[in-house]
Amino acid sequence: MANQCFDQKQESLEPEQEPSDKNELFHWILTLAIAVIIALCVNRFVLVNAEIPSGSMENTIMTGDRVFGNRLAYIFGEPKRFDIIIFRYPDDEKQLFIKRIIGLPGETVEIHDGQIFIDGKDKAVSIHSPQEAQKLGISTVYQEITLCPNLSVAENMYIGRSNKIYQNWKKMNEDADKILQNLDIPAKASQQLASCSIAVQQMVAIARAVDMDCKVLILDEPTSSLDEQEVTKLFGLMRDLKARGVGIIFVTHFLDQVYEVCDKITVMRDGSLVGEYAIKDLPRVQLVSKMLGKELDDLSDIKGEQPTEQKTENGEPLFETKDLCSDAGIKPFDFYIKKGEVNGFTGLLGSGRSECVRAIFGADRVIGGTVKKNGKQVKINKPLDAMRCGIGYLPEDRKRDGIVGDLSVRENIILALQVLRGFFHPISKAEANKFADEYIKLLDIKTASAETPIKSLSGGNQQKVILARWLLTHPEYLILDEPTRGIDVGTKVDIQKLVLKLASEGMSVTFISSETDEMLRTCSRLVVMRDRKVVGELSGEDLTQTKIMSTIAGGESKHE
Repeated sequence: MANQCFDQKQESLEPEQEPSDKNELFHWILTLAIAVIIALCVNRFVLVNAEIPSGSMENTIMTGDRVFGNRLAYIFGEPKRFDIIIFRYPDDEKQLFIKRIIGLPGETVEIHDGQIFIDGKDKAVSIHSPQEAQKLGISTVYQEITLCPNLSVAENMYIGRSNKIYQNWKKMNEDADKILQNLDIPAKASQQLASCSIAVQQMVAIARAVDMDCKVLILDEPTSSLDEQEVTKLFGLMRDLKARGVGIIFVTHFLDQVYEVCDKITVMRDGSLVGEYAIKDLPRVQLVSKMLGKELDDLSDIKGEQPTEQKTENGEPLFETKDLCSDAGIKPFDFYIKKGEVNGFTGLLGSGRSECVRAIFGADRVIGGTVKKNGKQVKINKPLDAMRCGIGYLPEDRKRDGIVGDLSVRENIILALQVLRGFFHPISKAEANKFADEYIKLLDIKTASAETPIKSLSGGNQQKVILARWLLTHPEYLILDEPTRGIDVGTKVDIQKLVLKLASEGMSVTFISSETDEMLRTCSRLVVMRDRKVVGELSGEDLTQTKIMSTIAGGESKHE
């Protein structure tokens, strides 16, 4: 009886214990969930945890240190100088940047002796990243447009500038349209950027920079891809920004544009500062002199060999062009070269020298003009057409356009000849070895063997291999674009002597060099370039540095 009563009591208690266990488990889960939610909210809205990725802030904060930031710090106040802030990298919001605030809105920036000063104060600031520069009001628009053509104009103007979860698209478009209207930029906020001209895309990039509280705007070759009308529009925008108090640094190779839009000129040469001059105090011929590093009084003191007399045949030119132009932006030009002649294109960097010879060789797409060989018109639309016409071309950039780094010296030498022969007429290994050995000896190419990968050779020997490649095709006309750049003095002399030797044997050669002395020693006639157009031609007694500089400068009198 007692046992029975106990069993009944036990049965009656079991139903009461089960709910108690479930409630306890539920409370644990609920507590854990609340803790996780609180932690996520704190991490998302209150605190930010970041690790120092680099040594840019040493010795204040060391690489690998971990810092916590307060997301609510600036709700009730403005950032102060020397505050350490954490923010998301605009181009990749997965990355966190940790920086110290140096400059504040409304301040001016100056650079003296490599140090940066704010508002003329004695203490210099340090800029270690584009983000730090932007914080100081310095923005840059690069030569190559860094926007997204598949996005709208407004999206390009505001991309990476918001930390909001949701974007108010209507307001963004309205704000973008206001900025575009204020700057008189012919574009709509909602239109796709790809539908705009290159000039308008440049202006959109400028508008983006200006809207980011820009005080100093750096424009790196902004006119390199623009036509004359587009340049005029861009200059109008620049003048408008100048009137609004924006300081502009305009980087360009175009002398005419410098004198049209700038107040001061800062001249750089070989990575060093030459000087800073007021436009009104620097005639063009003096500017060219400072850029070339040749003072007017020293022009007669040219070291090295004197020009060698070259025989050229009378009669029709071997090759000639009429109104030739390409999609690289050069103005239509006329050109000719006779059998056994060495001529050259001269001008400042960016003047269009390389673009002219690339058009002759068909390396850039030809959009107008005619080419004649021995008086008969020929079509040269691509490099293979030029090669079949007896033209060889050593490019300016041997790494990108010249050598095939992973191939051997032998394979690089026979490359052009194999292209001419075609796929179905391969050069045998024995023949290839014979060619390689012949030209390695002829040009004194320093290599362990013909099988050595060309990327293992020095720059000068790589240049000789490319030269051997074209000599193997026995061209009638050889174009050499900066053949002596970045190589030793001895190899430079060897190449110059070889050019004159080839000319004496009847080959026509166009020789381009940034070193004017080389051109004077090698060429019998020079085509002078400025701002992507031919502005003169020099030969005989006119082949002097003085005459070259005055021709490049052109129209300096109006600025004297």
